[in-house]
Parts: sequence; C-alpha cells; structure tokens
Amino acid sequence: MKSDPGSEHQADVAIIGGGVGGCAAALAAARGGASVIMTEETDWIGGQLTQQAVPPDEGRWIEQFGCSASYRAFREGVRSYYRNHYPLTTAARARAQLNPGNGSVSRLCHEPRVALAVLQGMLAPWVSSGQVTIWLNTKAISADAVGDRVRSVTVRRLTGDETTIHAPYIIDATEMGDLLPLTGTEYVTGFESQADTGEMHAPSEAQPDNHQSFTCCFAVDHVPGEDRTIDQPAQWNFWRDYIPELSPAWPGKLLAWPYSFPPTCEPIEMGFDPTEPAGVSGFWTYRRILHAANFDAPASAAPLRSVCLVNWPQIDYWLGNLIDVSEEEATRHLEGSKQLSLSFLYWLQTEAPRPDGGSGWPGLRLRPDIVDTEDGLAKYPYIRESRRIRAEFTVVEEHV
Repeated sequence: MKSDPGSEHQADVAIIGGGVGGCAAALAAARGGASVIMTEETDWIGGQLTQQAVPPDEGRWIEQFGCSASYRAFREGVRSYYRNHYPLTTAARARAQLNPGNGSVSRLCHEPRVALAVLQGMLAPWVSSGQVTIWLNTKAISADAVGDRVRSVTVRRLTGDETTIHAPYIIDATEMGDLLPLTGTEYVTGFESQADTGEMHAPSEAQPDNHQSFTCCFAVDHVPGEDRTIDQPAQWNFWRDYIPELSPAWPGKLLAWPYSFPPTCEPIEMGFDPTEPAGVSGFWTYRRILHAANFDAPASAAPLRSVCLVNWPQIDYWLGNLIDVSEEEATRHLEGSKQLSLSFLYWLQTEAPRPDGGSGWPGLRLRPDIVDTEDGLAKYPYIRESRRIRAEFTVVEEHV
C-alpha cells in the first residue's frame, strides 16, 4: 500500500471506496489486466465485514448456491485462517462449514480482523506487483465531469495532501454514494413516489429523507465476577428515557428488550444471557462472532472468550441522516448514534432485566481491540442505505 500518491495519478480503473464492493471490483479489474487505484476513507478495507463490524447476514442456502467464486474464496479463506492460526478444538477443525462464532445470523460469523487479513491476502499478489494501489485514510472531495463522462476525482489524505486520479473508468464504491453529488449525477434518496416509479405501494409523495437507520456497532465479551461497567455516557439521561416516535408504534422505551419486529411491527422480545446456558438462544447468540466452545485454551495464555457483536434494533439511530446534510449536522448525528450505543451497553451492564430476576451484567466487557478503536465502537457506522442513481427504468413489485 503506497504512502505518497503525489499530486496527479493515472490508472485504468479508479475505485473510490474500499468496502466489500470496492474490493470485489479491484479483484475483477486486476484479473482482467487493468491497473487499479482504490481509495478508502478509513484505515481498514472491507466495509461491513471489517470497519463496520457486521457479520454477513445471508440466506440459509449460501453454502449451496447464490455465491460468486470470489466470495466463496473469501469465505473459505476465513475458515482457513482460523484453522491455520487459532487453537480450534478437534471437532471444530473438522467441521467443513466452520462457523467461528456459531452465530445464528450467518453460517460464517467471524472477527473483523480476520476478514481484513483475508481480503488483504486476496489482493496481495496485485498489490505486490504494483498493479493495484490502495490509499487508506483517503476521501473524495471533488470530481471533474463533462456531461456524462467523469474524467477524474480529487481525493484528500488524512495528512491534508490532495491528489487527482485520472482514469477512463471511475467506480463509486463509497458507502453512501459520495461521488454522485460530486459528479453532478442524478440521484435519489429515501422513498420515491408513485408518480416517480409507478410502484403501486409507493407513497403518493416522495420522502427523500426517509432513510433506513444507521448503527454504530460494538463487540463485547463477558467476564463473570468482574465489574467492567463503562463510565456513564454523556447522553445517558436522554437515551434511558427515549421512546421512539414511530408508526406503527414502538412497544415502549428503546432501551428495553421488547422491540418492533418487521414486517408486521408486532412487539417481540428475544432473550439475552452472556453466561451461555445450554440450549438458550437470543441476542447473545444471534451475532456471536467467537464461540468459546470452538476453541481449546492456548498454552500459557488466557482462554478465548465468546464475543458478541451488538447490532440490534435497540441501537438503530432514527433521529437524523448522514446523507445530504451539513457536516455539522452529520457530526451531531454520528455522535448521537455513538452515545446511543454506549448508553445501551451501560443499560446492559446496569439495568437490563436478567432471566434470574436481577438487573444488569456488570461483567460485560467492551472490546475495543476487536474493532481497533479507542472508544470501542466500530470505525465506521453500519450504513444500510445509500444515494442511488436515478433510474431510466425501475423494476417495481408488480414486475416481480
């Protein structure tokens, strides 16, 4: 990964954004013989799999079909990484479809760092040859477009240095479609209206600010008998009493076990118990990314504990968007989302109702090492909805 791109650079393909889509595009372009420059806003490539700390959320048949060759190689690479570097039990090592976390959301729940290592390994031959260049901590700030042709994109490094990338093919692989406004490309956000698309269940009026929520995820483990309670978050008093104003109505306070389950929006409650009693499923096992039962205790080291990735309805942030708002407003909403996540963790540690009738699990331990941040929250919010290019023809529900 090159350290100084200079003020001007040329490539066959410029990929702005190093998430899952950006990495897939870089691999495809490199295999086709193209020179590639890929930029990434954070210091980790991999998007949802790494910097956003979200295990894959997939269909039940992913191991049988619906998986590209590259994605299949990634999945097997994750399993091989655990087999080669972790003290798996004999039974776990022999399991062809090893699921390191045994989480129920996916057939492959794993740590963000492992996904990062595998993606870096997949790109390594082209990076080493110089055919693929990756610039981390780099964000697009402007673009040169004439009509429908985008000729270059200017990016800014964390150091403040700016570089213009010229390429006949420029791919927007950012999490929020950042190149669309920079290039003057027509785009939409939120809900389009019936008049826009002809879709029979679309709203009568467009709702461009009606976005899916974003989330600041985090990882925790549980240390029985210890008090790992974090300091009370600055916005705790607000989030402790917050009741979402939604229609259909949320079943009560956001910091509570009952939540509104789509698509019926009927109240539902999942269990939670980090002590992992046999046969109990719920939030803890749903997105568990490490399951202690899969690992032997390493020699002369602390045992591997089960780790749960928290990405649950209770930390979805609904009070504002990150797209097409001022930098000040986006910063305020991002901080509000982080405070919500930390307040939920504090609630889990201090007030959450336990199956035994008690309150809170003070042994829940925030794991900043899992996500490689100081505050223990993922490097980047989990983005569910982006800007999207305005379509010339829209496939609507009646077509399907």
